Amino acid sequence: MTPNEIAAKLTGLATKYHIRDVTLLAGRLLMSFIFLHEGVTLATHFDGAAKAMAAQGVGLPLFVATIALQLGAGLSVASGLLTRLGGIGLGLFCLATALLFHVNFASQNELLHFEKDLAISGGMFVLAAVGAGRISLDWLLARHLQKRQRDREMVKALLAVESEFSMDVRLPV
Repeated sequence: MTPNEIAAKLTGLATKYHIRDVTLLAGRLLMSFIFLHEGVTLATHFDGAAKAMAAQGVGLPLFVATIALQLGAGLSVASGLLTRLGGIGLGLFCLATALLFHVNFASQNELLHFEKDLAISGGMFVLAAVGAGRISLDWLLARHLQKRQRDREMVKALLAVESEFSMDVRLPV
């Protein structure tokens, strides 16, 4: 068997078993976990976390917005509902976090956090580009909306046919 035949066979198997969609689901769940965990942790330790953030120069409104973003966009990515929007939001959040809070490259720990934030940001942007896949609420919603559109078009076509064959019948008085 040639390498091209092997590749074709593997591609066929991957398509048959929806490997792409399963991989996207696993990736979405893994990437969203960090945001959901951090959002829940910040919310449950709100007072202490707010004080720690204030020491970093982050005011209360921005702190609350951070929690809302982490939980909302994290759930969005995990569930696959408005995935592209959630991915863009979290990607921008990670990019901002890297550039605002992890720029002390003299510290190996800060450099590592900077690089991790950039990597997560890149992953979120890739997710925003490719979408959630078939194992998602986005896909179910799109299928539902397509079905409704087809139903509307069918009703419109039937009404057009009915009006074409209808006649004015007048009875002699």
